[in-house]
Amino acid sequence: MVLVEANRRDFLRWLAAAGAGLATAGIAPAVFAQEAAAAGSEPVVALGATLVDGTDGPPLPDSAVVLVGDRIAWTGPAAHLPPLTGVRTVDGRGRYLVPGLWDLHTHGLDLEAIFPPLYLANGVTGIREMWGYTENRAARDKIVRGELAGPRVVMGSSIIDGPVSMLQPPVTKVATAADGRAAVRTALAEGADFVKVYSYLGAEAFAAIADECRRAGLPVAGHWPYRVPQPVASDAGQRSFEHLFGVPVYTSAHRDEFLRTLAATPFDPANPRSFFVMARELDRRATEAYSPWRAHEFFARLVGNETRLTPTMVVNKVMCSPADTFAHDPRLKYIPRDVRDGWAEQVRIRTPVTPEEIAQQAAYFHAQVELAGAAHRAGVPLLAGTDCLNPYVFPGFSLHDELAHLVDAGLSPRRALQVATRDAAAFLGRSATAGTISPGKVADLVLLDANPLSDIRAVRRIDTVVAAGRVYGRAALDRLLADVEAATSAGANARSVGLPVHSCC
Repeated sequence: MVLVEANRRDFLRWLAAAGAGLATAGIAPAVFAQEAAAAGSEPVVALGATLVDGTDGPPLPDSAVVLVGDRIAWTGPAAHLPPLTGVRTVDGRGRYLVPGLWDLHTHGLDLEAIFPPLYLANGVTGIREMWGYTENRAARDKIVRGELAGPRVVMGSSIIDGPVSMLQPPVTKVATAADGRAAVRTALAEGADFVKVYSYLGAEAFAAIADECRRAGLPVAGHWPYRVPQPVASDAGQRSFEHLFGVPVYTSAHRDEFLRTLAATPFDPANPRSFFVMARELDRRATEAYSPWRAHEFFARLVGNETRLTPTMVVNKVMCSPADTFAHDPRLKYIPRDVRDGWAEQVRIRTPVTPEEIAQQAAYFHAQVELAGAAHRAGVPLLAGTDCLNPYVFPGFSLHDELAHLVDAGLSPRRALQVATRDAAAFLGRSATAGTISPGKVADLVLLDANPLSDIRAVRRIDTVVAAGRVYGRAALDRLLADVEAATSAGANARSVGLPVHSCC
């Protein structure tokens, strides 16, 4: 034990001398090493992997990444390391080390026994939770305190919608500018990281929300509010639009006709979903008359405002497919029975049935993938999000599917990977601490058995996940999955009647 402790101190002394990268990150290497030694932090070295660090640089074979506590302390060629006697190592030989993944559109964090461990088991070390309420704020706080294993969480506000809404409580309904400003103040008091706006929000209330958020330094994200022209919402500071809603209309030769129809149709309190169904059909029809010059005009506006699009193609794929397409998905064993039953009912009433509908919706999904690619080529930043808790959209697993859809849209595997790592961190204002593998950044890493730059599907082949410095080898990841399956079978985390059970937003 004394020898091991001495070797650890020697290694930390070497690290202090070699820590130019830490100094570049604004961290004094000697102080870092002293604090690590005092805290008893065990250095961990990921050794021998090809480093795919999330930047535009080339892959670096036979690399080493040194972790101390929850930070990356050093990166470089494995040959430059001192002897590692007494230092814990992770064998990366023949493998590929990438930054931890982010899913930037999620729901259901409060399913504590199910969702948080599924993220980690799939290399998702950070999420943007798109609907803040008491239960999932409590789950986030447990993760922060170390009481619950799970990803880093960027937490949204309560969803803010108009007085007519498709959603049930805990949605926040606002009718006036004063209501909107009050909702933003509540979001701040509840510790929201951003404000989530929704589809039926009125123009006056939206303008007040955007102004109040601007004053408070709080980002705005969410659905396109149909009563606000989408370019105007972008101008006002909405930082992301989810699901491609409205993008087909604004890139269509029939844009003005479709916008007039939307403007002339009221929201029906007796059947609030009817407007959304109509708007989705207009989006579908709009893709049949794509206009490159309309697209150029619209995308340029988004680029100028640095507004992102989150295509969530995995959920779009489900909604465009016949109801039984995913009924036997093996990943269902990780989903609670009440949620599974709700999913089956949702797709039964909302997905195509007749041969004509099936063909139309298949073409519509293909057009959405093409539209995401067109936006990317025009320079519109994309976000990788899944909308899990919707039917057959699985925590963690479905982010791998979303990355494959991004490649189908025309992104290279490297760019798709960067969307879920470097670009995600940049969007969240965390570039200094996350998103790439370099000294001083958080120790969120995924070790893969195959090269994701050759085939993005390699992100499914996970050997080891490091989340906030905690190392989960393959055996530990398999235990996480087994524990989730057991908890699901035992009926854990049946959802409160006060929360959305079947799907989300």
